[in-house]
Amino acid sequence: MRLASFTDYGLRVLMRLAGTPDEAISTGQIADEFEISQHHLAKVVRDLGRGGFVSSQRGRSGGLKLARPAQTITLGEVVRHLEQRFAMVECFRADGGSCVLKPRCRLKPRLAAAREAFISELDRSTIADCAWPDSPVIAAE
Repeated sequence: MRLASFTDYGLRVLMRLAGTPDEAISTGQIADEFEISQHHLAKVVRDLGRGGFVSSQRGRSGGLKLARPAQTITLGEVVRHLEQRFAMVECFRADGGSCVLKPRCRLKPRLAAAREAFISELDRSTIADCAWPDSPVIAAE
């Protein structure tokens, strides 16, 4: 299954915020670090805010922070939220699409089951598991 770049960027934002949970980070800083369009990233951040994943504060010491602890946010929850608007195939569109196979198609239930298995696997990991940057492991000398 391929995730939309919108979802990819959303996961990157959350991973970055999880890496420094006590620090507010600007959208511009994240865009620079990950080489993402700031304009596009602002749309992603708005959607993450609507989903209850991030909070933002304006002003000199403002920026983005996780709205809840990283260990309580599963990857599956984020992907479900951000992928709502993207249909895997035509018949998965909110309006039902215009698939000519629709009356006798036996593919859709199999694709739906595969999508759920994919998301269920993502439910096993949290944003905390993927926090950026990882703390370096210091080898014993």
